[in-house]
Amino acid sequence: MADLAANQSGPGVVYLSDYTPPAYLIDQVDLHFDLDASTTQVRASLKVRRNPQSSQANPPLELDGNQLELLSLRLEGEPLDESQYELTEDKLIIAPTGSPIPEAFELIVETRINPAANTALEGLYDSGSILCTQCEAQGFRRITYFPDRPDVMSRYTVTLVGDKTKYPVLLSNGNRVEAGETDDGRHWARWEDPSLKPSYLFALVAGQLVCQEDAYTTMSGREVVLRLYVEEENRHKCDHAMTSLKQAMRWDEETYGREYDLDIYMIVAVNDFNMGAMENKGLNIFNSSCVLASPETATDHDFYNIQSIVAHEYFHNWSGNRVTCRDWFQLSLKEGFTVFRDQEFSADLNSRAVKRIDDVNILRTHQFAQDAGPMAHPVRPDRYMEISNFYTVTVYNKGAEVVRMIMNLVGREGFRKGTDLYFARHDGQAVTIEDFVSAMEEANHLDLGQFMRWYNQAGTPVLKVDEEYDEQAQTCTLHIEQSCPPTPGQPDKVPFHIPLAVGLLDRQGDDLVLQLEGESAPAEARTQVLSLTEARQSFTFTGISHKPVVSLGRGFSAPIKIKNGYDDEQLAFLFAHDSDEFNRWDAGQQLAMNILLRLIEQFQQKKPLMLDDAFIRAFRKTLLNPELDKALIAQALSLPSEGYIADQCEVVDVEAIFEVRHFMRQTLAFELKDEWLRIYQANSSDKAYAFNADEMARRTLRNLCLSYLLETEEQAMFELAMEQYSRANNMTDTLAALSMLTNFAIPERHQVLEDFYQKWQQDQQVVEKWLAIQAGSRLPRTLQHVRQLMEHEAFSIKNPNKVRALIGRFCAGNPINFHAADGSGYRFLGDQVLELDSLNPQIAARLVQSLSRWKRYDEKRQGLMKQQLERILDKEGLSKDVYEVASKSLNA
Repeated sequence: MADLAANQSGPGVVYLSDYTPPAYLIDQVDLHFDLDASTTQVRASLKVRRNPQSSQANPPLELDGNQLELLSLRLEGEPLDESQYELTEDKLIIAPTGSPIPEAFELIVETRINPAANTALEGLYDSGSILCTQCEAQGFRRITYFPDRPDVMSRYTVTLVGDKTKYPVLLSNGNRVEAGETDDGRHWARWEDPSLKPSYLFALVAGQLVCQEDAYTTMSGREVVLRLYVEEENRHKCDHAMTSLKQAMRWDEETYGREYDLDIYMIVAVNDFNMGAMENKGLNIFNSSCVLASPETATDHDFYNIQSIVAHEYFHNWSGNRVTCRDWFQLSLKEGFTVFRDQEFSADLNSRAVKRIDDVNILRTHQFAQDAGPMAHPVRPDRYMEISNFYTVTVYNKGAEVVRMIMNLVGREGFRKGTDLYFARHDGQAVTIEDFVSAMEEANHLDLGQFMRWYNQAGTPVLKVDEEYDEQAQTCTLHIEQSCPPTPGQPDKVPFHIPLAVGLLDRQGDDLVLQLEGESAPAEARTQVLSLTEARQSFTFTGISHKPVVSLGRGFSAPIKIKNGYDDEQLAFLFAHDSDEFNRWDAGQQLAMNILLRLIEQFQQKKPLMLDDAFIRAFRKTLLNPELDKALIAQALSLPSEGYIADQCEVVDVEAIFEVRHFMRQTLAFELKDEWLRIYQANSSDKAYAFNADEMARRTLRNLCLSYLLETEEQAMFELAMEQYSRANNMTDTLAALSMLTNFAIPERHQVLEDFYQKWQQDQQVVEKWLAIQAGSRLPRTLQHVRQLMEHEAFSIKNPNKVRALIGRFCAGNPINFHAADGSGYRFLGDQVLELDSLNPQIAARLVQSLSRWKRYDEKRQGLMKQQLERILDKEGLSKDVYEVASKSLNA
């Protein structure tokens, strides 16, 4: 990255502390593309000027470039010879002899690139019949030589020339201003983007695409043309994405007062994409799996995710595009803020409680694990080797929680004041996290200096809470101690500023009115947000006539762990009565976890396993409660995942976790079989598919019931699943039955898998589901089956979606088979990482993370995992992406 010096204590380490402003700015970029899959020529005309904010005297002009063939260079119309510039593997350094570089000048750079050979899918590459770009974070340097850093913001004019038959559609950012044809069967289009943007937001698409068009009228009365470009066979899968886009545009106007600024908004779906989607100004490029949906091919989960992802990329128009990042260390400035925005959007359109549970599950299962491992880093990292490795759950999801905490501290009205000030003050600028926090402080007359530690300290804080009730004084005091475990590079932590939402329940389970000692009168609040700023603090509530049950961290008010010492009886009480829907669910999860951990200990001691009758009764009561939302019931009756259970164990016992969780599910299946069956049948429906909160909740609960019923392994239940598979009128119910059946060694398993593939083999998104289901099977020969599927016509190692579906699902989502005692899963992962590293380093690096927490396992598995990390690091020419993850993992 050109914007930060190379202060190196490790290979290619880049430090936040070394940031300096760019020596030169590029005001105008005029790009001309002569497009071809194997040979594309690019002419870049750059209007360059010295940056008045730079302190460097007569600096050379340093441009980033990677895998480019330089054809020519002209400065102010004069060609430069090789004595006037230096060309390295990743830089073009211009320093003409005899005189300094002018204060302002035009530089014309001509390069040649090969999109078809670009398997890394960064820059311009070939995806089937489509040429497209992915420039975030540092992909533009694969297109032309340029200061590829987010604080160089320019206005772009782009001319695309290509074969009219191969590339009938030619798209770029902004507005199309001219188009025409040539005599040799080619045509051209010129696009102008009126917005200042950094190079990472540049986009280009050329190919054989059809367009679904709609329109949206903004709150000021302007009409915006909406276009969704897909391949012909996917034309019928566009409606949901278009509806989601219009919902997002309306929500952003109503919630943040943010109106879209261009006259056209375009989305393009491509099959080969390293990420989910990209927010390029006015021309979003999406992974097909994140935009295409129909009831026959997409599940409720797909519809839900598409709604969220379309909104996320649209919301970036303000939080990321019009106000962007100064440097890549500020990545959460746009991503954490925008994830928070899309979470709130989804909560408003669907079930807020279920959305909160979903978000926290991701955080606890994935982000907490990252905080506890060798790849732990702050929401704003202070160093990196390869920036693509920092597109993480810490930057995105924990970053969103940090923004949510600010909202909890200032209130929704105060948060809106802060965002209004932030957008008005920094529109068209590249800024830092301090600028965002400063706007919140100024708008709300609040000091968030200590709160900034959430951005700069890694790790998951732990609260130890002790409760003291004084019957005579009628007070309840909470003694709270906060700490945070050491993380790489940060052995010692100072106290965070933590907003902790608290409630008190009386004997009947009703919320008490809360009044803190020293307050003049009760505020009639049933939930109070305590502001924790010290290592140890105490808070006393007055007017409490009998000992209450304390509800801590309501709504998951901060990304922390709470040690409260609750016994099963207290958790069962909260599970039954807490008015906070999140905490009610969480109490049930804690209760299940307590029982699971005790059963694991019994399993390890070879004692017989028994499930407590009280827990079974609690499950039955929840299942049959007509007052609860069906989606919440399904969440409450879903046991913690194997991965989350593993995080609660000092040493991960793979077999014990699997066997105990399976035992608990099987016991609940038999004990509640009649109830599961009754609820399953009561939620059957032959109505046409509809994506809405009620119908989604009904299907979720019904399929949960079926999953428990199959644990009985009774033939009648297998037949019930087969009947659902054959009669379902939507992919949600079809796929649910199919995925459940793949976990059992029965003849029906092969029958439905073959039937499903024959029916859907032409649909790439559905085939990815078919691969993932088989990779996640708990059957013992799954690895052998995964290897066979890698030879199947449905799989391609060059397609990121297929790799994620098959290899990624097996390694990250099938612990009992990936962590096989003989190390076969680890060797398989090592093989795939070494092959992928030369094809697509980003995808390879993400796979390596399945080995990163090797020290948490038994001694034998530690040795086997370490062996694969060493084998990966021994590869000559290993990419920075993989090297960073593997070396940090090995040396943790």
